[in-house]
Amino acid sequence: MIARPDRQADSRAPRPTIPPPSETVALVARLTERDRWILRMLHEHRVLTTNQLTALAFPHPHIALRRLTRLHRYGALDRFRPLRTRGSAPMHWVLAPAGAAVLAAEAGVSARELGYSRQRALAVAHSLHLTHTLGVNTWFTTLIHHGETNSGGRVQTWWSQARCHRLWGDLARPDSFGRYTHTDTTLDFFLEYDLGTTALARVAGKLHGFGELARSTGVITPILLWVPTSEREANARTALHHTWKRLPDPEAVPVATAAAQLLDAVPDPSPAERVWLPLDTTTGTRLRLADLATVWPHRTPPEAEIDQEQNWAPLAGQITLAPPPPRPPDVESW
Repeated sequence: MIARPDRQADSRAPRPTIPPPSETVALVARLTERDRWILRMLHEHRVLTTNQLTALAFPHPHIALRRLTRLHRYGALDRFRPLRTRGSAPMHWVLAPAGAAVLAAEAGVSARELGYSRQRALAVAHSLHLTHTLGVNTWFTTLIHHGETNSGGRVQTWWSQARCHRLWGDLARPDSFGRYTHTDTTLDFFLEYDLGTTALARVAGKLHGFGELARSTGVITPILLWVPTSEREANARTALHHTWKRLPDPEAVPVATAAAQLLDAVPDPSPAERVWLPLDTTTGTRLRLADLATVWPHRTPPEAEIDQEQNWAPLAGQITLAPPPPRPPDVESW
């Protein structure tokens, strides 16, 4: 190999094969409503683990793994398992060309217009941001699963970082956007998911972008910062408050923080629990996620955001995510 090095052209990844129309038609006949929803979720959020997909759409892990393996055999999903120094990682699932072809056909566009690239889909396996992406996805997956089983809360909207960047990236770059409902309360929010590796000055500096977004759109949406430890949260709140009070209109940028460490003693931990502390609070009382909707009087009610959201949403080839399908019964046919 030293004397005869490979040529660059020889080391390129193979060009992904595009399934012929006949194979796409055959695949469509095999897909259930839940399968199609999984394809949309993977197109939106890039990668989900077996554990996450089980919590979202299956009654038991072994049923999930059997169905996902079948979708992989159909060519609808690709998979990988990251190397861990201790233990083993769950299987990670991404969208494959045949699955993208089905979504593109449904939308009446090509896979390229859909924004799908197999090379990019598989590149997440080597991404330095894989842990962060999985962390955000776990945050929402836990919130969805907890609402179904305990609190009665419901995630109506979950937009990925990529979608948020397409919509608002010239002003603000949140890690995700969500809409959470509980009884008669609805809360829209931007999620900032922190692993404790980013300089706090940079985290706080993002408030300027959110302030510009609120000024440009006239929509005031709270920002939720999730950090790993209580110590990190205390330091983050100091940095955030220093920046927040110097914004042109601080009330247009509502902020609340929470630490994952606060859930250590909770039997069924979830971001919906009483772990949130508004940045401008004077009481120090922790609130549940749904209660945050009542503490910011200047927050734009979701009903008033419908027209603005419709102006944000239309994008060429973009697929609208449907709510999760009902869970099937625990039978072997699934």
